[in-house]
Amino acid sequence: MFLTARRAHAAHADHTAGHGAAAVLQANVAEGAAAATTPTTGRPAATSGSKGAATEADALLITITGGDKPGITAQVAQILAAAGVELLDVEQVVVHGHLILHFLVGLEGAWEHPLLKDLLWRARALGVEIDFDVVPRQTRSLSATGPRRFAVTLVARELGPAVLASAAEAIASHGFNIDRIERLAQGRLCSIELLLSGDESADPRALKAALVEIEGRTPVDIALQRESLLRRSKRLVVMDMDSTLIQQEVIDEIARVHGVFAEVAAVTERAMQGEMPFGEALRQRCALLAGAPESVFATVLERIELTPGAEHFIRTLQRLGYKTAVVSGGFIQVAEPIRQQLGLDYAFANQLEVIDGKLTGRLIGPIVDRARKADLLESMAQAERVSLESVIAIGDGANDLDMLDRAGLGIAFCAKRVVREAADTAINHRQLDAVLYLLGIRDDDLRAVGGAG
Repeated sequence: MFLTARRAHAAHADHTAGHGAAAVLQANVAEGAAAATTPTTGRPAATSGSKGAATEADALLITITGGDKPGITAQVAQILAAAGVELLDVEQVVVHGHLILHFLVGLEGAWEHPLLKDLLWRARALGVEIDFDVVPRQTRSLSATGPRRFAVTLVARELGPAVLASAAEAIASHGFNIDRIERLAQGRLCSIELLLSGDESADPRALKAALVEIEGRTPVDIALQRESLLRRSKRLVVMDMDSTLIQQEVIDEIARVHGVFAEVAAVTERAMQGEMPFGEALRQRCALLAGAPESVFATVLERIELTPGAEHFIRTLQRLGYKTAVVSGGFIQVAEPIRQQLGLDYAFANQLEVIDGKLTGRLIGPIVDRARKADLLESMAQAERVSLESVIAIGDGANDLDMLDRAGLGIAFCAKRVVREAADTAINHRQLDAVLYLLGIRDDDLRAVGGAG
């Protein structure tokens, strides 16, 4: 149990006979006492049943709240410095002009120390409120310091208290505590990040299942990731092209132009039903394209629409120093112009053979299938000298599963259920720049680098 002195309202000191050290200090300040006195009774009892005197193993938690203005932190820190205390932790947040400032200091004999009187006087002069708690030093950190730290990111068109309540209930029921909540975005999309901590009994797998269940009954994307420096230090982003970076399936668009869409779609359906492997299905569909003019690629490119948020996403990544790539089971004749348009660093895809200005219906080189995509991701990571943990992969189909698994963070984007269940996390809103919120990037950060959408 914490020894606690609750609500020393320095800005509104009165003479009431409150309970605990804070009330006595408060009265002393109001009466202009030269020094704070400590009562012999009325202080909250320690767990041992003693009068609650602070010991060398305790720490003093100072909480300051009120309207924010320049100089509050500086003036309080100057008083702490003059007292020669040990600074154990500090944390500050401002929410709509309201300041919440915490200092945790090592202070022997805290209740009898004149520092408390000095802080109360200064708080009164600043027009803020100040609280004191004496806490055991092992609880001194205001941040999650345990070995099990996670981040939950909520993304939706609108985020209200009902969704937050459901997520918070799931978090608590699976052994985690919420240490910090921050709004990342409020605009086209809303995003809130919750930082969690839990001991060894906390179960992240069960929590993920509970969050997926919430996703299933609400229009919100919920991502659970292990919180570490690596989450915010990814360096390479590898994307699928069809139905991920762009909204179309390229082979379907070529088939439409060439007049064989129904035939191509029939082969696609057989492959999706598991009647033939990806490679064989691709060869059969490509054979149906034989005879199409090479100009079909230019025609298709005119029809291509980037996924909403794609340009903003790529532009922001580039400004932050990321390398970017598209790896597609489609065709390089379309992927390469898109790479050039967006300024991507890499593009890999299948190559359709063209002879005398006509498609032959055959492929040149190895097929970019599920295994090949994963190998290409690893090769790019090696070329850029980044670890696989620093790679993000984004895709929507079974052909992306190995790539998503190989990357440090695999994101299923508006994906089929089998992909969502296998990926680290999923984004179901067709807004590619929502991925930025999974990295803990705020809209304010984007504006600072000129990348706000």
